[in-house]
Amino acid sequence: MSQAGPVARVREATPKDARLIHEYVRKLADFELLLDRVESTEESLRRDIFERKIVRALVVEAVDSDGESEPAGFALWYLTYSSFAGKPILYLEDLYVDPEYRRLGFARAVIERLKETARAEDCARIEWAVLDWNERALSFYASLGASAREGWTNYRLELD
Repeated sequence: MSQAGPVARVREATPKDARLIHEYVRKLADFELLLDRVESTEESLRRDIFERKIVRALVVEAVDSDGESEPAGFALWYLTYSSFAGKPILYLEDLYVDPEYRRLGFARAVIERLKETARAEDCARIEWAVLDWNERALSFYASLGASAREGWTNYRLELD
């Protein structure tokens, strides 16, 4: 990459990105101190994103002034549904940007792309969860105008 600051390019993932997506899942899990909980594989991600199409993926790339690019992060998302709104909800499962590209607008570019997608899909809103100790993420999401869901607690029921 040249010395000029890179810009973000967000694109739909392709099957060739399955290994990259799995690497990013592992980077995110490591950041969240949950690496030992990753059970997904390159193959399971390929199957679920590109064959079963139950989740979708974006890749964010850093593009330099010469037009050369390199991976800089990823996002996984899917549609769920609000029976109250009578519309789908775009649920952002994962968003990760490599440390050297943070605070340069890369995550914001991903969110803008997701907003475009949510509008095109006639979604009522975009939702996601954030670890309560991740102050940088909490601050970033607040800067977007997002707010925490007051009065709601996320639950999980693990299946054997």
